[in-house]
Amino acid sequence: MNPTQSDNAGQPEIVMYTSATCPYCVAAKNFLASKGQKWREVRIDLDPAERERMVARAKRTSVPQIFIGEEHVGGYDDMIAMHRDGRLEALLELGA
Repeated sequence: MNPTQSDNAGQPEIVMYTSATCPYCVAAKNFLASKGQKWREVRIDLDPAERERMVARAKRTSVPQIFIGEEHVGGYDDMIAMHRDGRLEALLELGA
């Protein structure tokens, strides 16, 4: 299965706004894949309307911007900080 297809049964959907040239986007995808997670990738470099939606939703212009369910996790560094604090895993399990 394509890892960008979000099908984490019973778990909140993960949405990641990305661009093709973003090394932090690659790092975020690799981290989520290492945790066995699936996500829906939204490429803002291919669709200006998606970029506008991301900025309206996240109040940030940088990528990646990661959402788990309705919660805005932030970027890669924010996600790793949540993981180190034990908050990321709890958020991923909310739908279970």
